[in-house]
Amino acid sequence: MISKKVVAYIDGFNLYFGMKSKNWQKFYWLDIYSMIQSMLRTDQELVSVKYFTSRVTDNPDKQQRQNDYLEALKNNPGIEIYYGKYQLNKRICTNCGFANIIPNEKMTDVNIATELLADGFANLFDTALLISADSDLVGPVKRVLHLFPSKRVVIYFPPNRHSVDLSKIASRVLHVSRDILIKNQLPDIIQKADGYSLTRPSRWK
Repeated sequence: MISKKVVAYIDGFNLYFGMKSKNWQKFYWLDIYSMIQSMLRTDQELVSVKYFTSRVTDNPDKQQRQNDYLEALKNNPGIEIYYGKYQLNKRICTNCGFANIIPNEKMTDVNIATELLADGFANLFDTALLISADSDLVGPVKRVLHLFPSKRVVIYFPPNRHSVDLSKIASRVLHVSRDILIKNQLPDIIQKADGYSLTRPSRWK
């Protein structure tokens, strides 16, 4: 039997903030590759895992924790990481005039859309597995399903995240559960090929 090809696309910030909204910080040290493998059927073969994120710039502690996590992910050659932009935008309250800085992540939806369509045209997948609840991805998902009627786009919504519009067009909708996160954690200490050790942060802010 010929295995069906799967390429996975993970919206890193959407997944992160979903876990954060559930106070599931203890699951941040997530083994993305293992998680995707656990989502496959027996007749499917994982071709590629694409993780989309942006590097934070507003907090040295967060930067270090994120860098360690990204290095841990990159230790697995089966994961490709794509970077967008992390912007700090000023927001002013119209009632009191108070100004604060709101971080905003840019380009992930565009990067996912680009890879999804390019991989569809290259016939790299039979099923695209998308982890996101970003409704901005409705357009590219619809386009892929229209251009390639034999292909499927399966969507896993991150914890505490949902999109009615994505639900309407996806080939199938599932959710990233607490059980999935528990079963797919990276080792507490990861030894890289260059001898450098990466350690799970003792706490997350």
